[in-house]
Amino acid sequence: MTKKVRIIPPTIDRYTSSPIDDPRLRRVAAYARVSTDMLEQITSYEAQIDYYTKYIKEHEGWEFVKVYTDEGITGTSTKKRDGFNEMIRDALDGKIDLIVTKSVSRFARNTVDSLTTIQKLRDHNVECYFEKENVYTFDSKGDLLLTFMSGLAQEEARNISENTTWGQRKRFADGDVTLAYSRFLGYDKGADGKLVINEEQAALVRRIYKMYLHGYSFSGIARKFTEEGIPTVTGKKQWHDNNIKSILTNEKYKGDALLQKSYTVDFLTKKVKKNNGEVQQYYIENDHEAIIPADTFDAVQRLVESGRNGINNRNSKYVLSGKVFCGECGSVFGSKVWHSNDKYRRKIWRCNGQFKNKRKCTTPHFTEDELKDAFVGAVNKLLPMREQLRAEFKASEALYNTAELQEALEQMEEKLDELTEKMNSYIERNARLACDQTVFKAEYAMLERKYRDIKHKVDATADEIARRRITKSRISDILQMLDGMETEITEFDNELFIMLVDRITVYAKDDVRVRFINGTEIRVDMEM
Repeated sequence: MTKKVRIIPPTIDRYTSSPIDDPRLRRVAAYARVSTDMLEQITSYEAQIDYYTKYIKEHEGWEFVKVYTDEGITGTSTKKRDGFNEMIRDALDGKIDLIVTKSVSRFARNTVDSLTTIQKLRDHNVECYFEKENVYTFDSKGDLLLTFMSGLAQEEARNISENTTWGQRKRFADGDVTLAYSRFLGYDKGADGKLVINEEQAALVRRIYKMYLHGYSFSGIARKFTEEGIPTVTGKKQWHDNNIKSILTNEKYKGDALLQKSYTVDFLTKKVKKNNGEVQQYYIENDHEAIIPADTFDAVQRLVESGRNGINNRNSKYVLSGKVFCGECGSVFGSKVWHSNDKYRRKIWRCNGQFKNKRKCTTPHFTEDELKDAFVGAVNKLLPMREQLRAEFKASEALYNTAELQEALEQMEEKLDELTEKMNSYIERNARLACDQTVFKAEYAMLERKYRDIKHKVDATADEIARRRITKSRISDILQMLDGMETEITEFDNELFIMLVDRITVYAKDDVRVRFINGTEIRVDMEM
């Protein structure tokens, strides 16, 4: 009996799981992407959409679904590509049978992303076709070719990233300053590409610096601007501490520019990290016209730094916080709510050390309104003293002069530079030559001690310069403010209080002393 083999042809497509003779059209979508917003790329983007629309519609046996697109999006990760992600969702939901795209690099430049996505689509019977490489993912050779092509695409992305980084750093080295003008308060882009002051916005920047110098905190300024309905540079109604802090600490407001404040850690994920010294930075002096004078900017930085170190306590939850002190034990007055759950509810201020010390303080408590009334009374007593205060300020103006301190500071900074150079040369010599390590360590330790001593003096001198400049500015502002007050005030004003008062010291009901920032102290009797 002769063996007979009969061939049974397949009836089901092993890739799509559909009957081979199924008359149903294959549902086809395309994906198009360009990675920049440049005009020539936008033209390419529109051309891709038009091309794939016609390409699919004219293909026999295909049914056009949609051209999914991403414009101005990088290809190294699929996370932020909305059009791509929508396409994958639709494919997994059974709306697409085939995805057509220009090349593997248009699909994804990340090998892991590319292969993972393709495998996920394959599991749902969705095929991809890469036109440039002429690769169908259901083809037997597809896996090997895709792995190879995806690796090349990823390496291409690495080269592009490195070239872009090199170009940015070259611009930094050339002093080419750019910024996001729509998100930066105070400057517009000039015709020559340089920063040009926007006077309307600059007035707000100057006000922020002045308020901070006069005692407002980040949160205090933010809250006041929000209450006044002043919009942020991006048009938002709510100001936050970080908005104010970034303005107060940005060197561009004094006409300088620090470049490469952050850098990209991974070219695939595009993760950006603050530059804490990991990569080179570039500092450009006198790059553009300043909104804030350099000495004012430097004084603010000293205040910000001292606040970070806990020296300059600017607790502004309540306007009186940190301003009222006990004349008996020196403790600060804190607020306490009495009868919090009934109609007699009121806030009082009393010595925080009253029940902490063995000897109980006898200083009385006050309501918030009483302390505010003390301020109003003190200001009204200060008004007739305007001419006397002006004469005293003029006589003591030399006390606020910083010329000698500035000269001494520059000399000390030169010594620091010399010591730094000497320490570096010691390290280099020790690396090149066989030196006695005991001698080397002793000499290097001596240089370090000298450096620390001089650095301590530099910091102290810079603090004193900042203190004198701030005090001089604030006293000048007090006199200007008093000149503008033609009559006595009748009610408490938060801004006036913050700008004028250094501290309030409570001794007794008939002895409350308000000390203004120029040193003048006014005694107020609250029993009257």
